[in-house]
Amino acid sequence: MLHYSNMPLDRGSNFRKDAAWLSAKMSAQSKWLLVNNNHTLFYKNSPRVCYLTHQQIAHLDLSDALFLGSNDEQHGVFSLDVSAIHDDELAPIIGDAQFFDIRQYGPQVAMQDGSIAALARGLCYWHATHSFCGRCGSKNKLVEAGHSRLCENEHCKHPTFPRTDPAVIMVVTKVFADGVERCLLGRQAIWQQGMYSSLAGFVDPGETLEQAVAREVKEEAGVDVENVRYIASQPWPFPSSIMLGFIAQAKTEQINVDKNELDDAKWFTREEVAEFGNMGDEGEHYKLPRVDSISRFLIEQWLSNKV
Repeated sequence: MLHYSNMPLDRGSNFRKDAAWLSAKMSAQSKWLLVNNNHTLFYKNSPRVCYLTHQQIAHLDLSDALFLGSNDEQHGVFSLDVSAIHDDELAPIIGDAQFFDIRQYGPQVAMQDGSIAALARGLCYWHATHSFCGRCGSKNKLVEAGHSRLCENEHCKHPTFPRTDPAVIMVVTKVFADGVERCLLGRQAIWQQGMYSSLAGFVDPGETLEQAVAREVKEEAGVDVENVRYIASQPWPFPSSIMLGFIAQAKTEQINVDKNELDDAKWFTREEVAEFGNMGDEGEHYKLPRVDSISRFLIEQWLSNKV
């Protein structure tokens, strides 16, 4: 199971428009996850996500509460963006808990909690960046328990729904003349020295996922591919993407890096990749991407001959 992909909540899609139903979910047993400037609340010095009770947050303005779903006990789980609340007001509410980027703890966060926190962060970011109607420019208001916004202009009333940007990410392989299979990995100049990862890019309008894979590999590394095959996907709300993972076979092996896209790209054998260190390691040796990413998952799947 990929990180941020193990959602335990029932999103209540068929019920969350019902104000009475939603109000019942905001009971004393409800759980609340606060988000502050895209950071999630964690217990102090711990990768444990910190949920607050309804009693702890009841005096805050809950009109912009986001319904995330119901847990196994049918209790509501909500998120609230507190970015606009002064630290002095937040301090007595959160105690010694602290706000951190989920990725700071990454794989240390429990799989289900990480998925809930990722959803909360993604929804909060979407609301923060869609305050105005894209058609007429009027103010948007939160509706449907946070899963839609509605233009307040009586002559427009255009509804807007959360968007996720699709991005393809791929391991490209080729059996060379020496009979050894290699994979193509690249790096961006801003990354830590020595870190290489799967190639990736956003899907263009009017483009299939397979076409996006071929285009991105050609644009970034100058390599032609075929036999594009889907492997897995991962929500990546940093800030608002869904990563769609593929494996593809290269038709050509000559690399021509577009320096506007990548700093470098290389072919690596399984033996070479097996010797890579991890992101965050000191030194200039080769390193794999972060453990909680689909990029790492795809590379490890190829490394173990599972794809």
